[in-house]
Amino acid sequence: MRAWLPEREVHGPERATEPDIEGLNRVFADAFTDRYRRDGLVGVRVPHLNPLVWRYALLDAGEGAMVWRDESDHVAAFNIAHRSGTEGWMGPLAVRPDRQGAGAGKTVVQTAADWLIAQGVTTLGLETMPRTVDNIGFYSRLGFVPGYLTVTMTRDLSGRGHGSPTLLSTRRAAAGDESLAAAQRLVDSLASGYDFTREIQLTAELGLGDTVLVEGREGAELDAFVLWHAVPLAEGRPRDELRVLKLAARDSGAFEAALTATEAAAARALPDRLRGRLPPTHHPRVSRAVDRSADDGRGLPGAPARRSGGGCGGAVFELGNLTA
Repeated sequence: MRAWLPEREVHGPERATEPDIEGLNRVFADAFTDRYRRDGLVGVRVPHLNPLVWRYALLDAGEGAMVWRDESDHVAAFNIAHRSGTEGWMGPLAVRPDRQGAGAGKTVVQTAADWLIAQGVTTLGLETMPRTVDNIGFYSRLGFVPGYLTVTMTRDLSGRGHGSPTLLSTRRAAAGDESLAAAQRLVDSLASGYDFTREIQLTAELGLGDTVLVEGREGAELDAFVLWHAVPLAEGRPRDELRVLKLAARDSGAFEAALTATEAAAARALPDRLRGRLPPTHHPRVSRAVDRSADDGRGLPGAPARRSGGGCGGAVFELGNLTA
């Protein structure tokens, strides 16, 4: 007589939509809490993400927001695959703990990677915690190679002594459209093929944050811009931090100006004791990113502040140049 074994298959993918957010949140929290437990951090409980953050991610990803279900039609796994022009990025992604170990993780990653490649991306990446050796081995077996470490730096900000930043939200109609076009021209000059227009527009439409503009000396052109969110990342948390999602700067001087302007925006967007998650100007990784922006095709998409765990580092894995 055969022993009863629990069902471990998943079925999909389907496009994840807003009604799936509750299920996505459960899988996200359970999977990452379980991962921390297996890493020895038994007291850590990962909270649910803010539904507004999920909505932004799902709308940004479109058909790349993929969900797999169990035999009861509950969310069992997901992968949110984003495309910013020729850059593809996967995450968040997770498999429910009771469905792990049967190939679902490989299916989730490979399906999204195949979709992104079919969309024409030339660089494809994701991020995982460097202390999680199992994850690093898993992604390496799927053809990913380690890129660079990202470090999230947190800085408490004073509400005094800041100038008035130039924000995209203050520019209406044609002026706003021209500023958006100028931002894309800047990105093209730094990293041809990248396109952050959709993320900037969605941020404005959903009221999640804004975009700081640093104007150049030559009329309509920009020297830098910073896309940021100020809504809480976790559900039920207070609005107490500003997170940088994308940053593009023409040179180191523009980079410094962009950070100063973003601090001013944080001072106005956040109450009382202020906290802004920003790439610090003295960090050597940031300086090298500015110096090489025209050479390595990455520009400055805000990688040093891409994740929100204060003081934590992340290992970035990329498939590399897919046209080589």
